[in-house]
Amino acid sequence: MLKIEPTGAVLGATVHGLDLSSPVSDRDFGRVLNALGAHGVLHFPDMHFEIDEFQAFSLRFGDIQGQPVPGQTVIDKAYGGVGTLSNLKENGQYIGAAYAGQDWHTDMSYRETMGFVNLLYGIRIPRRDGKPLGGTEFSNMHAAHDALPEDLKARLTGMTASHSFEKFWEHMRVDKGADRPPMTDEQRRARPPVTHPLFLTHPISGRKVLYCNPGYTTRINELPPDESDRTLNLLFEHQLEMRFRHTHHWTEHDLIIWDHIGTIHRAIDDYGPDDIRLMRRCQIMANKVFDPAFLQLARAAA
Repeated sequence: MLKIEPTGAVLGATVHGLDLSSPVSDRDFGRVLNALGAHGVLHFPDMHFEIDEFQAFSLRFGDIQGQPVPGQTVIDKAYGGVGTLSNLKENGQYIGAAYAGQDWHTDMSYRETMGFVNLLYGIRIPRRDGKPLGGTEFSNMHAAHDALPEDLKARLTGMTASHSFEKFWEHMRVDKGADRPPMTDEQRRARPPVTHPLFLTHPISGRKVLYCNPGYTTRINELPPDESDRTLNLLFEHQLEMRFRHTHHWTEHDLIIWDHIGTIHRAIDDYGPDDIRLMRRCQIMANKVFDPAFLQLARAAA
C-alpha cells in the first residue's frame, strides 16, 4: 500500500509501497503527483530497475529531454534519452556526463518548455569512512516566494525573467574548470534565451513559486539593467537561505524525483575522481503537467 512519509524538513517525503518496475495505477500515480506538489522532492528507497522500466515510468511525467545543446554528449542515445551521470571512464572517456552541476540551478528553465521533474537513480554511491558523498541539496521555492517582503512581492508581481543556457555553460567552463569549449554559434541559435514569469503559479499546488535561479536567470525584463542585477542578487540570496533548504544523502538503489517548478537544487561536490559515482537520469519536460487532462490524475487522487 502506498504511504507518503514527509521528512519533517521544509521539503521532501519518502514514498513506500510502490514497485516502480511494474506499471503504476492512475490513482497511485495521481498520489505521486500530489506529493510532488506538496513536498517538492520524493525519495523512493530500494528501487530495482531495468533501464527500459526506468524509462517507461519516467515517461508518465512527460517527454524526456534530449541533448541540452547540439554537440554536447551527455545522453546515452541507446537508451532512448536515459542519461548517465558518472565519473567512470572507458578507454579514457567518461561513460556519461562526468559530473552534475555543482551550483544552484533549475534544469531546463532555459527552454521555452521548462522542466517538470528529474528522476535520478543511484547505482554506485561514493563513500568515505562509511559516509555517503555527493549529496543533492534542494531549496523550496513555494516557501521562498511566500517569505518575500510584501512590498517587494507587490513590486515584482507580473514581471518576467530571462533564462540563458550560456550563463551556466560559461560558469562551469570558466569558474569550475569544466573541459568544454565556448558555445558555438550553432549552439547559441539552438538555445536562445527564453522568458518565464518571475512568480509562476505551480500547476499542481496552485500556489505561487519564485521561478528564478542563479544558474540560468540573467535579468528581470521589466527593470533597467542595474536594478535588475541588484534585484536578482537579492532574490538569489533570499532563495538560498538555510530555512528553505534540505539535503538528500544517497544510498544505492535510491530513486529521487524532484519538481523543477517548485525547487532549485545543487549537487554537493565533495568526492574525488577515485570516489565512484554512477547514476541514471531522466530529465522530463513540462509538456504534460499544465494540461488539465493530466492534472485530473492528481485531482482524482486527492
